[in-house]
Amino acid sequence: MAQADFDYQPVSITPDAANDAAGVALAVSVYADRPHMRDTMRDDARAAGFRLGQVGTLDLLLGEAAVPLGDVILLDCPAASAQVLAALSRLDRRATHSGAQLIVSTSVEALDGVFGCLETSDMQLLVDPTRGERVIALGRALAKMPGMRLREINDDDRLTLIRLTEQVGQIAERLERMGAAGQSRGGGAFRFESPDPEFKGQNGEDSSGRLVRAKRPPLPDPRLVRRIIRQRQMRGRYFDAALFADPAWDILLDLTAARAEHIRVSVTSLCIAAAVPPTTALRWIGQMIEAGLLERVEDESDKRRAFIALSDSAADAMARYFAELANDGTASV
Repeated sequence: MAQADFDYQPVSITPDAANDAAGVALAVSVYADRPHMRDTMRDDARAAGFRLGQVGTLDLLLGEAAVPLGDVILLDCPAASAQVLAALSRLDRRATHSGAQLIVSTSVEALDGVFGCLETSDMQLLVDPTRGERVIALGRALAKMPGMRLREINDDDRLTLIRLTEQVGQIAERLERMGAAGQSRGGGAFRFESPDPEFKGQNGEDSSGRLVRAKRPPLPDPRLVRRIIRQRQMRGRYFDAALFADPAWDILLDLTAARAEHIRVSVTSLCIAAAVPPTTALRWIGQMIEAGLLERVEDESDKRRAFIALSDSAADAMARYFAELANDGTASV
């Protein structure tokens, strides 16, 4: 982290005595170079019911000595120097090994680098988050820990989390049904089992008794998909764009076009395509990865970078969806 970017001295703060006396089991470590961010993150962690572990600047993570990790690590990383990215990679591996959960806030400019370093841990990535978004992230972390609950999250934020999970699940189910509609018997977009869904003919055989792979429709012309995307974006010129927010579908459309064009999509580009705030887009991307719709693809030439792509099953479902539209002569935006 360049010293010119921030006016700070390395700081390390010991755990809060009041929280220690309260006997709260879960500890959060807070690392941020910007003093106001460090104070805000510390206050949010306290409000969520965590015991404070180590609190300090990123210098504590950049050293070779392994600092103690809390159950949750709150980290503010608005810039991504090579040194910081190397430290993040080490922290990612340590968090995976220890089971600690990472909540990392960054900037749009540093997003691709930071995302590429956080590969294996149970992390949440936030982009220029509000305090509400950080509290939601802490709530998600607590929800994964038996016997704990978020004390200060309001009902609206709690409902947002529930709806996000439900909506992604519904999208996965719809795509599964699309895939099933194009298959002769059973199966779905996420269950291609041979010989049933993947092979054709009676009992999955042709007249000679050999197994024959069923023909799947090709991906749509990317120019068609890009035109649909432009049409969807055009609505924002005349109406409040929030009225039409549908990030999961926008993500699927963008990745379908990219797959047909044989191009790779960075997480920053996909956040833009989602047409919602970056932190919201990242939550959708994470949920869609968990649902099997998307995949993280490492850059073979640069291990610090990663891309997002459709899973094969989601690509097949999208192909079947557009093939059905073509058969029906239906236009869609």
